[in-house]
Amino acid sequence: MDMQLINKQLKYINSFEGNINLMEVCGTHTMAISKFGIRTLINSNINLISGPGCPVCVTPDIYLDYIYDLSLKDDIVVATYGDMIRVPGSDPARTLENAKAKGATVKMVYSSMDALKLTEKYKDKKVVFLGIGFETTAPATAIAVREAQDLGISNFYVLSMHKLVEPVMRLLLEDKELEIHGFLCPGHVGVVIGEEGFKFLEQYNCPGAIAGFEMEEVVSGIFKLVKNIKEESCNLENPYKKLVRPKGNKAAQALIQNTFKVEDDYWRGMGLISSSGLKLSDEFEKFNIENIYKIPQNKVVKNNGCRCGDVLKGKIKPNECSLFKNVCNPENPIGPCMVSSEGSCSAYFKYSPVSMT
Repeated sequence: MDMQLINKQLKYINSFEGNINLMEVCGTHTMAISKFGIRTLINSNINLISGPGCPVCVTPDIYLDYIYDLSLKDDIVVATYGDMIRVPGSDPARTLENAKAKGATVKMVYSSMDALKLTEKYKDKKVVFLGIGFETTAPATAIAVREAQDLGISNFYVLSMHKLVEPVMRLLLEDKELEIHGFLCPGHVGVVIGEEGFKFLEQYNCPGAIAGFEMEEVVSGIFKLVKNIKEESCNLENPYKKLVRPKGNKAAQALIQNTFKVEDDYWRGMGLISSSGLKLSDEFEKFNIENIYKIPQNKVVKNNGCRCGDVLKGKIKPNECSLFKNVCNPENPIGPCMVSSEGSCSAYFKYSPVSMT
């Protein structure tokens, strides 16, 4: 770590005199900023906002309740990444962890291929893999689906909750209430979609910086944003060139394009966003669990006081939610932002000084 460079860049950042809002749209950036105490090193006029960068957190209750109910069916095995196990739906008790205690078969997996292997063990059941994440994880889901097709596996299914970053970033930029002046762009998404995937920011005269996740890389990204704003420029910067290429990963892009179709989808706190979700294409429709068990579309979800949606949209900081810490905490999470390892509320609770007051 080059502390001399970090201190030099921090000095430049703190020399900026105006008030600006910079948003990161990556849960790993959210955790890194809190873990490294970057907010405490930057003057308060540089407002770092956590946006909808946590895939688990942006998943709305309509999906989470559906997953809970689905898991309790006798013919279902739910295969999921670990973050989803304790995420509550419309009620804190509606988690896969509690469903498992009631007899549901819920298996934590580390990859989509692990989920596919479960079909051999549970031949008389439908193994449902929860496909979640942005462009980073969608290719892995695509590989499992294609492998199931090639092998003729008939009891493998996917609930695709994969999301695209561009539509939600456009929505945030068009929200005048937020006044976002720059985006810290996710490096791992950039590996897939490339620099070109973030070029749309220039249409909004909004600078962007594709950043990695170490302290030096995050500070460098913020430095690039402040420099652009100070110079009244709107360039897309890529200080993460060691992994992010101009055109990204063509093979991964092809997997996404040839396995999924783009549809409107629901996001927590932001409602239905046009062309923001990835669902299995017609060729792989038979693997879509929604064709067997439909998601209720008119379900009314009761407000439990959780303001995770406002946190994801950057309207409030986690500690501004009345439930934060005293009611909602890692031991008793009311919303997904406190559960996920990439959640803003979890990051604030674990690392920020405010969580200790």
